[in-house]
Amino acid sequence: MKTLATLAMLALALPGHAPAADKYPSRPVRVIVPYVAGGAADITTRVVAQKLSDRLGASFVVENKPGANGMIGTDFVAKAKPDGYTLLADASGPLVVNPSLYEKVPYDPVKDLIPVSQLTSYQYALVVPAASPLHSLDDLVRAARAQPGKLSYGSAGIGAGGHLAGELLALISKTELTHVPYKGNAQALADILGGQLSFTFDTIVTAVPHIRAGKLRAFAVSGPARSPALPDVPTMEELGYKGFHITQFQGMLAPAGTDPAIVKTLNDAVGAAMREPDVVKRLADEGGYEIVAGSPADFARLIATELDMYRRLIHDANIRMQ
Repeated sequence: MKTLATLAMLALALPGHAPAADKYPSRPVRVIVPYVAGGAADITTRVVAQKLSDRLGASFVVENKPGANGMIGTDFVAKAKPDGYTLLADASGPLVVNPSLYEKVPYDPVKDLIPVSQLTSYQYALVVPAASPLHSLDDLVRAARAQPGKLSYGSAGIGAGGHLAGELLALISKTELTHVPYKGNAQALADILGGQLSFTFDTIVTAVPHIRAGKLRAFAVSGPARSPALPDVPTMEELGYKGFHITQFQGMLAPAGTDPAIVKTLNDAVGAAMREPDVVKRLADEGGYEIVAGSPADFARLIATELDMYRRLIHDANIRMQ
């Protein structure tokens, strides 16, 4: 039977025996976003979906399936038929954070999903209110050591990127910091602007307008390189915090078992779409994202690396499983 299967695969590869994926897509494709409409992942996905519709000649229809910190929509795609007509547009949390944060996750991000392409990456800025008596990261760390637990920082919730960045800072600096979880980033941003928080790790895109307006001061950025939007702000590693890299990604995936030819068709179309000037303007120039549209293998390596990183961070920081 194995010999017959091998011969069949070879026959498909011969001229005149094009794989079924050559006709893909022949009907509308569902693109599931596991978050509410209007958020960062939703906006990025709708930009990309329109470009895929234009390039591939079939509608790519975005559907929002929020809930359980992104797990409901992610699980929906993980269990969908692997025919290329149900795709997932996801962010870091459901794929690389939730598996270590929650007691039970109904999908395996490596076994149940296959990467198509990363779309974007973004990082955080460590900011304090303009009126803060702290004027540098060294000031912040000294204050935290002098009064353990007094300095507070907010985030969009337990397991959010801003929360994990704060936990990593506490571990590396050997300090005790108080995390204040909110139900979303907007309230955390409002409280840092109002001076109710000592500092926070805010996304570059939402922090920059307030930094430029003089309402917030930035000490560092959380990624491996400086942000083009804040070229004068050093990375945490530049300031001596070796190994401090916290970034978030957005990417497209399909159910495991999807025809590799379909994955390649999608990857090629995504890569071309992400290089279009209007996409670059919308997502990079205006949205503050770094566009990263590499191969499926590149995205798979990123997921594996970050799964390991967050597993260690959540364990070392003793973040309670939810």
